[in-house]
Amino acid sequence: MSLSRAQHWVFDMDGTLTNAVHDFPAIKRALEIPQEADILGHLASLPAEVAAAKHAWLLEHERELALAATAAPGAVALIRSLHQRGCQLAILTRNAHALALLTLQAIGLADCFAPSVVLGRDEAAPKPEPEGLLKIAEAWQVAPTELVMVGDYQFDLACARAVGARNVLVNLPSNPWPELTDYFALDCHALLALSRAQTA
Repeated sequence: MSLSRAQHWVFDMDGTLTNAVHDFPAIKRALEIPQEADILGHLASLPAEVAAAKHAWLLEHERELALAATAAPGAVALIRSLHQRGCQLAILTRNAHALALLTLQAIGLADCFAPSVVLGRDEAAPKPEPEGLLKIAEAWQVAPTELVMVGDYQFDLACARAVGARNVLVNLPSNPWPELTDYFALDCHALLALSRAQTA
């Protein structure tokens, strides 16, 4: 199926629909997490009280970023176009659900996404685990293979591959993961053109 016929789109948030502002090395330093470690994976391995305190710090830090979020180039036009076409739209993020909703409000796209299909790290196992995509497919009552996952990192691509969904890598100057990628677009402007231009 071509992207122009796709009706079920799932988007990562930070760095995909928004300009990337997370300074992950600084966050890891603040939380005393090894630089080579995954933040959420590391926090999950800590004793409950320690993890809770660090999650609280992370949530507050991310809240500040959410309130100041700006839309990535072409993101608003892309989402508005898909929404006007009648496509179903969802968010799958490693951020928190409440902050994803705040971010959508900040960039002016909250009306395009039903809150029930804005899934954060507490609603599903974080990407690259595929649980979130499976939950979204179930909510929409479609096969996971009907989904298109759009993101800016290998976790987004791997998540889609795990359930047979198509994926699109955006907002990078080149594609560092060609073996995982179905479609590559420099930014959301390019993805909008791609989604319009393709035929069967």
